[in-house]
Amino acid sequence: MADHSLVLPDRQAKPRTRGLTMVIDNGMPAGLFEDVLDSYHEYVDLVKFGWGTSVVTRSIKRKTAALNEREVPFLLGGTLFEKHVQQGRFNEFRALCHNLGCRYVEVSNGTIDLEPAAKAELIGVLAGEFEVLAEVGFKDQPRSELLSPSQWIENINSDLLAGAKYVVLESRESGSSGICRPDGELRYGLVEDILRSGVDVNRLLFEAPTKSIQTYFVKRVGPEVNLGNIAALDVLALETLRLGLRADTLLDPMETGDENIP
Repeated sequence: MADHSLVLPDRQAKPRTRGLTMVIDNGMPAGLFEDVLDSYHEYVDLVKFGWGTSVVTRSIKRKTAALNEREVPFLLGGTLFEKHVQQGRFNEFRALCHNLGCRYVEVSNGTIDLEPAAKAELIGVLAGEFEVLAEVGFKDQPRSELLSPSQWIENINSDLLAGAKYVVLESRESGSSGICRPDGELRYGLVEDILRSGVDVNRLLFEAPTKSIQTYFVKRVGPEVNLGNIAALDVLALETLRLGLRADTLLDPMETGDENIP
């Protein structure tokens, strides 16, 4: 960070446990990927290889080597986990993650029919070997709309109890499902119910692929909110939102952590 005399919000130093920025790699070229890490790695806490891109990425070893060199942990997309479970290849998924050197895994049931109890059991198995991010919410919007706030909260608590380190709240990389409506608008009532439920907000990671969603969570929760599905080239812009260096958050109080949650 450049020298300055400004008073800015405190940001926990890496390795952070709050204020996480999880970047999604949607298959960018390896050279650009390395350039992004060179420029922004101090602001990147996790990289997720989106959906099943890791299977068809010829340069996956080059990318994971670049991440290891810069001490940025990574994980594979939840959709790839679901594909393995659908085909009865859960142990092969575990082996794949170990072989790639993943410290984190994502467990989701956003597309396949995987009951919460069965999901919790798989979380428990993986939690003995990895740090688990468990995703709640469906990718299919009509199906997601039928999941009541109480069910969201029940599933969040179930995943945490099963051993998940963080629970990811689904919005897709397009911001059009889960905690969002098809037009990209947040389901504000649902979000408020979750925030007021007593769940530790520092254990939640909100998928926030657009500036409007990122701005909302920085203003509502604070600069140290955990955000995911961040496009690689938006990392610096998000950091300015966190620090009040962009018009959208310039006038907001510099509160952190869960102090901003009633």
